[in-house]
Amino acid sequence: MNSTESPKRLMSLDAFRGATIAAMVLVNDPGNWDTTYAQLKHAAWNGWTITDMVFPFFLWIVGVALTFSFARRMESGADKGRLMLHVLRRAAIIFALGIIINGFPFGLAFGHEFSFSTLRIPGVLQRIAICYLIASAIFLTTSVRGQILWAGVLLAVYWLALMLIPVPGYGAGILEPQGNLEWFLDSTLLSGHTWVWAPAPGFDPEGILSTLPAIATTLFGILTGHWLRTSRPAAEKISWMFTVGIGMVALGWFLSIWLPINKNLWTTPYSIFMGGWALVGLAICYWLIDVHGYKRWATPFVIFGMNAIAIYVASELLAVLLGVIQVAGPEGAPISLQEQIYNGWFAPIAGPYNASLLYAIAYVLLMYLIAWVMWKRRWFVKI
Repeated sequence: MNSTESPKRLMSLDAFRGATIAAMVLVNDPGNWDTTYAQLKHAAWNGWTITDMVFPFFLWIVGVALTFSFARRMESGADKGRLMLHVLRRAAIIFALGIIINGFPFGLAFGHEFSFSTLRIPGVLQRIAICYLIASAIFLTTSVRGQILWAGVLLAVYWLALMLIPVPGYGAGILEPQGNLEWFLDSTLLSGHTWVWAPAPGFDPEGILSTLPAIATTLFGILTGHWLRTSRPAAEKISWMFTVGIGMVALGWFLSIWLPINKNLWTTPYSIFMGGWALVGLAICYWLIDVHGYKRWATPFVIFGMNAIAIYVASELLAVLLGVIQVAGPEGAPISLQEQIYNGWFAPIAGPYNASLLYAIAYVLLMYLIAWVMWKRRWFVKI
């Protein structure tokens, strides 16, 4: 790569991050899961939907932002050891927030039942924390070539492990919800602590082994950050981002002939495929916002992006509260406050699928209001 420069903060990156968080809230909080449009739910197993793009996009963005943040600090004379201590502290806090979301409200109110014996250990924030930690260590200890090598090795090792390591009672190369290597490790090492709504009992979509290709997704973001920091003309940066992005999409699609695109397993083709789409997405935002100055439309997403983790945590905790608080239903039977709001305000004004979507949009707007107040008051939560 060419020599680097120290560019101003990329508004396009903040907007892309904010759009991703807004999408995450939208797909996580429908009015009724039974009447949610297919593209607003994860693929049941193999294949992908728009929803399956959200989490890898966020991990990829973590990688891009990491590159800018660390490079700027190192140029100011920051010690790598101190940076790594900062990474450890931040990763621990993010991981702990994920555990809090999984256990909240810990049986302390509203008749909520809780037991540490069944507390889910993996989760979205937990995976972000681990990927951030390991990707940061790789960034601080290797060159760009080393980071490319690490991404390739992680993806190759994971593919080979899935296909070649036999699972007791099932054999090697099983890619069904039950019997694959990821399922075996999760159900063995995290017994009782996995996601209860997973495709198979004992499996977790943010489980142990599939964290390896998720780290590679974060490394793809780091490599993009290196490219954006070069002194090359903006047009060249954008053209290469489009070219490489479309190439990765095509490569991921081609590799899916042998290993399916699968978000639950975070397969190698899935990691490459989604990394390509993330490149294309940021290239579009970069071209519109930072190059041509079309910024007004992006402001709401920038506001979301400035407190991304805080808004995600708030959306999850509020969703839990709405689900555990019980109120009297139309016939006197107890129902959740979420059901009461949905049935009373949204179900009567639209068909089942549109009503569910309207609830999700309203929830996003509520989170935007919180984000806007924080932005207006300059409350930026630094973890």
